[in-house]
Amino acid sequence: MSVNKEVKRITTHVLQAMKARHEKISMLTAYDFSMARILDDAGIDVLLVGDSASNVMAGHETTLPITLDQMIYHASSVVRAVNRSLVVVDLPFGSYQGNSKHALDSTIRIMKESGAHAVKLEGGVEIKESIVRILSAGVPVMGHLGLTPQSIYKFGTYTVRAREEEEAEKLIADAQLLQELGCFAIVLEKIPAHLAKQVSENLVIPTIGIGAGPDVDGQVLVTHDLLGITKDFQPRFLRRYLELFEEIKVAVESYIKDVRTGDFPNEKEQY
Repeated sequence: MSVNKEVKRITTHVLQAMKARHEKISMLTAYDFSMARILDDAGIDVLLVGDSASNVMAGHETTLPITLDQMIYHASSVVRAVNRSLVVVDLPFGSYQGNSKHALDSTIRIMKESGAHAVKLEGGVEIKESIVRILSAGVPVMGHLGLTPQSIYKFGTYTVRAREEEEAEKLIADAQLLQELGCFAIVLEKIPAHLAKQVSENLVIPTIGIGAGPDVDGQVLVTHDLLGITKDFQPRFLRRYLELFEEIKVAVESYIKDVRTGDFPNEKEQY
């Protein structure tokens, strides 16, 4: 008789305990059921339904165009696939900045309509009221500091942030603030490794790095970048584990050839 081994779900408390044990946290993006199922089955700790879907899934130049409805669609697809991972959803541009009530309304829609476990917001002191209001409703919040892609037109570039002392000091202060407000973790994107190390060591909550060096509490990458599906994006921080663009292309070319020559379907592939 087979016995179903109970899957232990990852929660915000599990992530906190992982940091305390100096156990690294793994995080990847997911936007659809099929990919999320594979990632969850592989044992990933956190799945981020990122607004990077705007780039990866829809082909936009920035993350700005994606809507709340579209984020809910992607999040719902991911949640249905997951048995273990913590699912965090990005609040898209325009759904939380400058209006804490709007931020809470957006968050409630995500949580109720997708079944996700937490939300992520970009920024520090500027979005304090939105974070407080969301947390007061009992929704876990992940912060995001450093390069914040929703502010790309303010920065004007995707280069490394917080190299200068003033910006580094602000990032340190913002990280402390996010912890004090009650955020359960913070993504640190494209900041100097020594700064990420300093921030991580000074926080009780976990830090998840992307282009922030090895001394954070976990790492996140865009899954399509890691798998080599997006072949043109090649930042220094990215390690490609596969080159699926070429492998899929070759497979499809073989399929086209077999269809055209009449080799597919053969006698075993028909009814």
